[in-house]
Formats: sequence, C-alpha cells, structure tokens
Amino acid sequence: MTTPLAPDHAAPRRTFIEQLSTAWATRDSLLCVGLDPDPARFPAELAGRPDAIFEFCKGIVDATADLACAFKPQIAYFAAHRAEEQLEALIAHIHTRHPGTPVILDAKRGDIGSTAEQYAIEAFERFAADAVTVNPYMGRDSVEPYLAWPERGVILLCRTSNAGGSDLQFLDVGGERLFERVARLAAEQWNSTGQLALVVGATFPAEIARVRTLVGDMPLLVPGIGAQGGDIEATVLAGQTAVGGGLMINSSRAILYAGKGRASLAEYAAAARTAAQATRDAINQFRQLCGQGAPATGASA
Repeated sequence: MTTPLAPDHAAPRRTFIEQLSTAWATRDSLLCVGLDPDPARFPAELAGRPDAIFEFCKGIVDATADLACAFKPQIAYFAAHRAEEQLEALIAHIHTRHPGTPVILDAKRGDIGSTAEQYAIEAFERFAADAVTVNPYMGRDSVEPYLAWPERGVILLCRTSNAGGSDLQFLDVGGERLFERVARLAAEQWNSTGQLALVVGATFPAEIARVRTLVGDMPLLVPGIGAQGGDIEATVLAGQTAVGGGLMINSSRAILYAGKGRASLAEYAAAARTAAQATRDAINQFRQLCGQGAPATGASA
C-alpha cells in the first residue's frame, strides 16, 4: 500500500467548525461523502489486492473532494476487514492531499468515562479524525472525554434515520421527546468547546426542523438521502440556517457505487464524481430557492 505523506503536526490545527465553515463557503457545498467500503462491490481490477480498501476510497476521495464539505468513513466497514491501518492511511491522505476537508469518523461510540477516554484517543490520535460520532445515551460524563480535545468535533446521535429510532427517541421525558432533550442539552449545557454537532436523519424532515429551532446554528449531520430515500428538498428547507448553511448532508452508497458493473477504478471514480456533483447541485438548488424567499417548511414545528 502506498504510504501518504504525513500531515504537518507542527502547524496550528484549525477547529472542526472552522474547517467545516470554510468548506461550506469555498466549495459551495453541504454534501458529506460517506465512505462505506464493501470489497464485494469494488471494480474487478482491485480483486485480491491487500490494499484494495485504501485504493478504492482514495480514488473516490480524489474524484469528489472539491465537491464535498466533509468525508465520513464508517469504521465498521474497515474493522470488519482488518483494514484499520488502511483507514489511518486514508485519513492521512485526505489531510495531506485535500487540506481543510474535515474527516468525521463514524464510530458511534458510547461508554462510561474511562472507556470513552480510550475511544477518544482512538479517534483523535490513532486515526487523526477531525470529528467523531458519539452515542449520548449514557449522559454527559460519557461525552466529556471527547471534549478534552477542544479543536475536534463531537457529533451526538439525536434523531437517527432508521425507523426503529422512534422506539426510544420519541419517548416522553418530562414533557418533551428524548431526541428534543438531547438537542437541548447539547445546545444549552454540553457544548463547552463550541464543537458539538448533532445527527438528525433526512428521513424525518419535521424532526430536523424541530432540532434546528432548539439548537440555533449548530451543525447537523444528516444521513438518509440517496439509498435510504430521504428527500433533499425537505431536508434543506427544514434544516438549513438563515444563511443557507449548517448542514452536512451525507450520501454514501449512491455515490460510492454509482459505477456499479464497471471494471476499472477510474470508471468508478468518474461515476462517483458525476453522482456527487448532481447531489451537490440538487442540494444547492433548494438552498438558492429558499434564499429567494421560499418558506422554510416546518421551521415552526
């Protein structure tokens, strides 16, 4: 496997929110590209290669970096194939070749403080991620170890895109739903570093709008468009901030495997770029529409 150049750790590190805000502005993009590598779906030319996961993801990253505000590798897709070293190399490659592009490690960690400290080291030292997804179910002390890294993002699960999320997230807790309590705690009590964000699924635009009213301009990571069927227009109109930002709208499989059936990585990368550009442009269409006076549907939910 080709070893990428190491990032310059001597340079001052910009915060996750600073990097994200710059990417929103300079790339005119709210698109987050999810990296969920499945070797069974790779082009034929990568078959049997020990570095196939790194090479596939690198090809997708290099083809789409100027169209994305962030990349989101899902750790399980690497760990299941004993490819954690390839994940380390991939994140280093992104930081070196596409500086300023934040990398969100989608790990959904959630455990007591002493264990959470180790997960924070894993995310921020071993993998050098700019942000990590965290399950807040165990409360504030399970989140605080990540906040010891004041420049890194901590993205809390709030209203997830899966249907079963309602089993718990809609429970009444003292007159509000559990996902609303998480949003309020994040905005009012837990955001000591100013680097918190929330996961809110595109499959529930009314809940996106409700969370936006509770957290102000806090960034929202929004999975669920593309293969999961979330509606881009509803997502943007419900979740954008007053200046047309505030969202990381994630698409994974619809971009990664747009080149299905083609033999070469170059063809896959080209198809991924076409899909990413179409998705970014569709998102921007509705950002512009709202900026011209379209109602922000559900904003008073």
